[in-house]
Amino acid sequence: MSAAIHGLPTDRPAGCPFDPPRELTELREDRPLTRMVYPDGHDGWLVTSHELVRAVLADTRFSSRYELMHYPFPGGPEEMPPATVGDLTGVDAPEHTRYRQLLARHFTVRRMRLLTERVQQVCEERLDAMAEQGPPVDLVTAFAQPVPALMICELLGVPYADHEFFQRQAQLLTSSSAPMEEKGAAMNALFEYLHALVLAKRAAPTDDLLSELTTSDLSDDELAGVGSFLLGAGLDTTANMLALGTFALLNNPGQLAGLSTPDTAVEELLRYLTIAHTNVRTALSDVELGGELVRAGETVTISMQTADRDPARYPDPDTLDLSREAIGHVALGHGIHQCLGQQLARVEMKVAFPALFARFPTLRLAVDPAEVPLRTDSSIHGVHELPVAWDR
Repeated sequence: MSAAIHGLPTDRPAGCPFDPPRELTELREDRPLTRMVYPDGHDGWLVTSHELVRAVLADTRFSSRYELMHYPFPGGPEEMPPATVGDLTGVDAPEHTRYRQLLARHFTVRRMRLLTERVQQVCEERLDAMAEQGPPVDLVTAFAQPVPALMICELLGVPYADHEFFQRQAQLLTSSSAPMEEKGAAMNALFEYLHALVLAKRAAPTDDLLSELTTSDLSDDELAGVGSFLLGAGLDTTANMLALGTFALLNNPGQLAGLSTPDTAVEELLRYLTIAHTNVRTALSDVELGGELVRAGETVTISMQTADRDPARYPDPDTLDLSREAIGHVALGHGIHQCLGQQLARVEMKVAFPALFARFPTLRLAVDPAEVPLRTDSSIHGVHELPVAWDR
């Protein structure tokens, strides 16, 4: 067997903010399943090819439970705490199944498409505010964050006035460098806020998802946990797709015409960027994978970003091509833990990208591309700011 690598490569190529770390790409071509020594000394695995990534994500012999995992990023805890109540990401069946079945019917393709008109209204309101303010503006705070924040707050029945508080907590929770104490405090703050809101919804229901869920068998704690989970996920991921996606499109202006077919364009942007770039599973039993034996208890780090740039699956994968049929990507996960809110995210992006470039056809970066601050310390790739300008 080839020598193990020590630690997960995280540095993206200079001048290529959308590409995976070069070391990961080289591993995918040379040994897509390789031994990796984790920061805590654990001897685990790293998987980088599209075929093997999908295999791990689809195999229930690999657990999502946090307490079984070894953290792949430096500076993490020696032991991961179990998932908090209501967190669908860090649990297995049957707990995951119970939550998922209860929530899935609220996030169907049909239900989310019914929100299209409201997404259009929200986008137009934000674009009007941008136009009134005039260039330059930070697209993150002016457009990318408010659009999904307004939608998830309305869907859940959470006051949008508190969105900046939620956004801060969500960013802490996805940071790969924030101390566990800070992450715990962020989770507690979200939970306490949602718990009080759940009690208010039980006493006086309104027309929203949290109120509807109070008629289920979920306890107050479970409702608060599920609400925290949905709110955090709905705020951060789509916001980063909108901001980083706009950066990628401004970097590839020849692709803007592809926004005329938004269904195809959004799937390619998801594949090309794969902002949820890394996932982790732990083997519950011995599993044969890629010609190797992954033993029970060994942690497998999954490089979603290299899977979606695998030339064995996508020809010329490092090129953004909005006409590509990018089916089968893992940007939204795969298997039973595939993103619950993926249809809402798709609707938001299908409306937001075309609306932004239709309103501001001369949109451009207001700084040199190298000056755009990237989120390099997060499990969600994106930008902290995206200064843009346009001709008035």
